Amino acid sequence: MSTLQIDNLSASVGKEQILNNLNFTLPKGEVHAIMGPNGSGKSTLSKVLAGHPDYQVTGGNASMDGTELLGLNPDEIARLGLFLAFQYPVEVPGVSIANFIRAAIKSRLPEGENIKAVEFYKELYLKMDGLGMDRSFTSRSMNEGFSGGEKKRCEILQMSMLNPKYCILDETDSGLDIDALRVVSEGINQMKNPDRGILVITHYQRLLDYIVPDKVHVMWEGRIVRSGDKTLALQLEDKGYDWIKEEVAAA
Repeated sequence: MSTLQIDNLSASVGKEQILNNLNFTLPKGEVHAIMGPNGSGKSTLSKVLAGHPDYQVTGGNASMDGTELLGLNPDEIARLGLFLAFQYPVEVPGVSIANFIRAAIKSRLPEGENIKAVEFYKELYLKMDGLGMDRSFTSRSMNEGFSGGEKKRCEILQMSMLNPKYCILDETDSGLDIDALRVVSEGINQMKNPDRGILVITHYQRLLDYIVPDKVHVMWEGRIVRSGDKTLALQLEDKGYDWIKEEVAAA
């Protein structure tokens, strides 16, 4: 089945339980958004799905197109086609953007198959132009000395070059001014297609002015407590999260 499927997922960090029997389905061809207050477990979900070793899964399942993800290492999960864009992209000194992306693509090719340099740079430059990135960035060390907006553009560039089946964007709008937000959002919108599912994790509604989701989910205390369409995000922007908390408490 062509979905990212999560069933009764529970996870902890140390002795702190963060995800609590979370259920979620992301079909290919759709864009979903998960919103929630700080500490609700949004970023934990993304890291658990990507195989981060600091998080312990204590129950449930998570699969991608029928393949179980839990227990796989991050590289195996990435090779299957899951891409996670970090809230705070890390610096990789001494490794250029071009070499980093080329190595990532090559690792996914069948043994003995090589990347054609001319075609690689043609595609890379085309995508950089679309993101408003200067082509000289290809020789700069990955994220070293980059502004917040440059780091996020670089993440979207990697995502578009790797062509994943599912994209998880964790607080991609964090630290972006309005112009950078537009450019990054357009890059994400260009990734939409029937063979890819996109999950946007955000605290604020403003990102969803540019990336219109098919569904919006609200996360609270480690689980999805409400789902709806784009109007749900507008309600949260207008009323905050307290009314959701009150609904959950009264249920």
